[in-house]
Amino acid sequence: MNKINTIIKYTFLSLISFVSIFPFIWMIIGATNTSTEITKGQIFPGSELINNFRKLLEMVDLPQVLWNSGKIAILTTLLSLLIASMAGYGFELYRHKTREKIYQFMLLTMMVPFAALMIPLFRIFAKANMLDSHWAVIIPAIASIFVIFFFRQNTKSFPIELVQAARVDGLNEFQIFFLIYMPTMKSTYAAASIIVFMGAWNNFLWPLIILQSQGKKTITLVISSLSSAYFPDFGVIMVAIIIATLPTVLLFFIMQRRFVEGMIGSIK
Repeated sequence: MNKINTIIKYTFLSLISFVSIFPFIWMIIGATNTSTEITKGQIFPGSELINNFRKLLEMVDLPQVLWNSGKIAILTTLLSLLIASMAGYGFELYRHKTREKIYQFMLLTMMVPFAALMIPLFRIFAKANMLDSHWAVIIPAIASIFVIFFFRQNTKSFPIELVQAARVDGLNEFQIFFLIYMPTMKSTYAAASIIVFMGAWNNFLWPLIILQSQGKKTITLVISSLSSAYFPDFGVIMVAIIIATLPTVLLFFIMQRRFVEGMIGSIK
């Protein structure tokens, strides 16, 4: 009976895994076929991968687009991790009578949909003469309330004795943060970096509103423009999607172990 249950369990899990990964497999197969073959539902690999990649290079300045996306994602990740970790560290380790009220108010802002903030943000950046600028995409994403919440929750398991010992040794607060807290919380930083990087890399709505120049568009905007063409070339689109997916996939696999440790609050 146990053997039958095991077979049923693994069969079910295998089916679920196949259903989950099939869109990605079909995307890879589609990148090797022509647009007509994809439209017809071709499910076997073809020989058009090189041609589709060549067409993509002819239609899009791919190095510039990837540079734009990488620049925005990397700067957003670095600045967001620095600000959010400082905030999470401060909210957890420093006591003040208004601390919890400020923190609760910040958490309440997570309930405000981004659609309600778009017009005020657009007016702010228009007055600051920052429209069509990558910084206009980066700045709103720096102070992420979710990432601050994530760091504070993980800081609860940070040994306060390390801070007390460092103060006795004469370190100031910034030295404690950069030399003790950050190395100790590297798993939390790894998990947060994946979350922030993926959000910044895949960001679509706000860059669509802010970025107007062709030379400043990100990979998500380029894929959208390819998809909205009068006669979209689905083979080219599949190649573009694969290229857009690779950085986040590689980042996740490189930092996979640290990501799991960070999500469960492990400190080493």
